Parts: sequence; structure tokens; C-alpha cells
Amino acid sequence: MPLRKKPACVIAFSSTSAAMAAEACFQERGLPGRIIPLPREISEGCGLSWKADPKDEEALTKALDDAGIAYDRTYLVTI
Repeated sequence: MPLRKKPACVIAFSSTSAAMAAEACFQERGLPGRIIPLPREISEGCGLSWKADPKDEEALTKALDDAGIAYDRTYLVTI
């Protein structure tokens, strides 16, 4: 059975260190998602991104802002 694509919030980072810091930040706070390679549709950043459910976008970006972790921007993509 083929995998069904669904909407996802993707957060792009400009550096690998920022992506790793974000992963630690989200894990400490119990926030959902995982690191993935940056989807081809997005051509910026370091090549790493965070994928989560779109409903969690606000909590994720607030956690990054509170922790002072820079990110390029968020995207809504179907993957």
C-alpha cells in the first residue's frame, strides 16, 4: 500500500548547528516532530529541517524564539 502524502509544517534552518539546537529544544519541551532533509521544493538553508503537524507550528516557533534559536522560515508542504 503506497504512503499517503499529507500536509506538514516544515521549519528550515540556515545552519546544521541551528537544526541540532532546535531538535534538543523541542525534545526538552516534549514537542512533536523530527529532523528531515529539506524537501526539494524548498531551496534554502543548510539542507536540514524540522517536520511536524501543521497544528504545532505556533508552539514550535515560540519555543525557538524563546530559546533564541534562529530559523529561516516555516513552510506548509504536502509530503
